Amino acid sequence: MSPDLLALQQRLQHPFANPRLLERALTHRSFTADHNERLEFLGDSVLNLAVSGLLFEKLSQLPEGDLSRVRANLVKQETLFQIASHLGLSPCLRLGDGEKRSGGHKRPSILADALEAVIGAVYLDAGFEVAASLVHRLYSGIELNAQMSAMGKDPKTELQEWLQARKMKLPVYRVVATLGEAHRQTFDVECTVETGRSERGIGASRRAGEQAAAAAMLQHLMAGPTSAGSDSSAVPRTATQP
Repeated sequence: MSPDLLALQQRLQHPFANPRLLERALTHRSFTADHNERLEFLGDSVLNLAVSGLLFEKLSQLPEGDLSRVRANLVKQETLFQIASHLGLSPCLRLGDGEKRSGGHKRPSILADALEAVIGAVYLDAGFEVAASLVHRLYSGIELNAQMSAMGKDPKTELQEWLQARKMKLPVYRVVATLGEAHRQTFDVECTVETGRSERGIGASRRAGEQAAAAAMLQHLMAGPTSAGSDSSAVPRTATQP
């Protein structure tokens, strides 16, 4: 293991039984086919559960809706990017040459995704309790308070709350296509709700594509029902931020 990864293990306070998991968590798809996207998918769920448990304990007086908004602010890309930067993930990333030249080691979407992948790797290496303890340490420098629920909501959170208020199922997101070269890829994401209606969005990361698709769905729902079925001819919305 490289000196950078050994130092990262110390900062994580977790010596990996399987160091290859950590290496994969820091590997972008532009570097090799054995990249971190599956670990990111897993880590996203572990992160949300660990943060939910933390908020349930620390903000015991808040109702469900406010807890959801606080969590959304804690797991959004900007917050994860800040944590990843503080943790020193940037020099540990494994990127393809094109992604390196374009400044990928500083790109918020790449660092946020890598942080989720690292959490997923810790979960596979040692189980949920250890992964949750890591999440709690990562957020130890952030003051948790009820005021976080008043901060701007992202489209995915707004859509979830809109649907829940109407006793509807949560939306389903699916990557329809990955476009462009490895170091400059965009993600075409479809958002489908219980009625069967689908909207699409494009972003520089899977997360950004989901936000764009959620924004398009919200625009349709708030404008009033014009079609109960999916509209595959709709032009995908492009995210304003990566």
